Amino acid sequence: MSDDVLTARVPWAHAYLKSFSIVGLLVGTLFFSASLSPSLVPRAAVLQGALSGLTLAIGYCVGIFGCWLWSYLELPNPGRTHARIVRNVAVTICLLVASYFLVQAMAWQNSIRELMEMEPLDGRQPFTVGSLALVVFLALIILGRAFQVMFRFFSRRLASRIPRRIANALGVFLGVLIFWSAIEGVLFRQGLRIADSTYEAFDSFEDVGLERPREAWKTGSDASLVDWPSMGRRGREFVALAPTREDIVSVLGQEAMNPLRVYVGLRSADDAEARARLALQEMLRVGAFERSVLVIATPTGTGWMDPMAFDTLDYLHRGDVASVAIQYSYLASWLSLLVEPGYGAEASRELFTVVHEYWSSLPRQSRPRLYLFGLSLGALSSERSAQLYELLADPPQGALWAGPPFASTFWRQVTIDREAGSPPWLPRFGDGSVVRFTSQRNALNIPDARWGPMRIVYLQYASDPITFFEPSMFFQRPPWFAMPRGPDVSPKLRWYPIVSALQLGVDTMLATDVPLGYGHAYAPEHYIDGWLEVTEPMSSSAADVAALKSVFTERRLEPKP
Repeated sequence: MSDDVLTARVPWAHAYLKSFSIVGLLVGTLFFSASLSPSLVPRAAVLQGALSGLTLAIGYCVGIFGCWLWSYLELPNPGRTHARIVRNVAVTICLLVASYFLVQAMAWQNSIRELMEMEPLDGRQPFTVGSLALVVFLALIILGRAFQVMFRFFSRRLASRIPRRIANALGVFLGVLIFWSAIEGVLFRQGLRIADSTYEAFDSFEDVGLERPREAWKTGSDASLVDWPSMGRRGREFVALAPTREDIVSVLGQEAMNPLRVYVGLRSADDAEARARLALQEMLRVGAFERSVLVIATPTGTGWMDPMAFDTLDYLHRGDVASVAIQYSYLASWLSLLVEPGYGAEASRELFTVVHEYWSSLPRQSRPRLYLFGLSLGALSSERSAQLYELLADPPQGALWAGPPFASTFWRQVTIDREAGSPPWLPRFGDGSVVRFTSQRNALNIPDARWGPMRIVYLQYASDPITFFEPSMFFQRPPWFAMPRGPDVSPKLRWYPIVSALQLGVDTMLATDVPLGYGHAYAPEHYIDGWLEVTEPMSSSAADVAALKSVFTERRLEPKP
């Protein structure tokens, strides 16, 4: 439809379209196109549309700011010659470019899905993404213009009393203050309350398939010091679904024990210190310090303990294992990291302190070997559970940390100080005597490297956005974008200022919505590699390990009921 026809039929639509900045639309289209490129994990159409609409709006604002800066610096104005023709050509270019990249986006997303062995997308993706992006863009533009109206209102009222530029500055400040108060006080806080109550309700929900343990040695039983309902949904799952002695014998054909699992929920005691001391008392009750392997674990934000991480350890050691954890939150890890980043570290530190203090008092020749474990936010919190100087006299034997978040300081420093030539997604650190990294392909067997008294293994996938997001990537390309890349990262991945950071921000929310072995979904066979290196079980032959990996691989590939 031509500009004249549009004016005649829908005058308000023409006026509204004319109100848009051509430069803003051109820059916004570039941002929009870049947002459709692949990142680390596949994105569903709805989230891709929301992301693309947001980046289109940001790009539009960048273009407007560029025009304002050009005018403010009093640079030559191109003039308004053939303004209608320029506008029509620019809009046509924007539509053609956006359409091309919308079609191309499906191939880009399928390039990641193919690496992760997922089904390819169907042909409806471009239409869904484009429509939703337009809706989000227009909604944000309306919000921005509401801010502009408020800014002008304040600046005009103030301009009669104070200099114009000071009035403008105050107008912006007051507008931002009011908008931020609305967003933080209404949207953010109310959204957080809704999320908090939702996750709390889920945590307290009792699954009818999980019965209270009858065995006295299990946490949550009638004999236990920890009340079964207070353990929370994730804690009850962790204890009730543990493999039994019979399960282990049926798979390995060797004598085994019942693995011990102690879990203290948020409602089991008033604070982190009380929960840690309750956990120690429960460990003493069930005989946790009489096992050969003792693991102090830190859950994810929801309190979840990855069953694959602990089941594989229990099988490797024929059940001669005791694992202990206390809950510190019931929010999703990314949300917990945002609103309560210190809770996990505080809880992990309290638990480590009381357990390590008692463990250190035991005779060295008869006490269990002590290890740390954490996944995701649990890895970050576990990493912060003890200071180095506290470990020098009597350190634990090692740690397995999976999917460490980007905020993990020790992980980051080790990655920065890696050996030259090793990629950031699979670094080599020093002589390999303290820290080693692995991924889908076992990289822990380093030639001529010998472990020291403490073994630390990081299990991470190159496609894990929770690990590889960096705040600095808004304006600086991260090292892991360089070649060579991980085997699960699309070769079509490119870095774009601002856009790539937004993409990975969305990816962090989708990181577990992928098949096991990719993103933030860690596979049992890779846990086995990590546990073998860290705990070095004496009775596991190569044939046993291969058979155990095969069993767990078959289990995860079984269709869900």
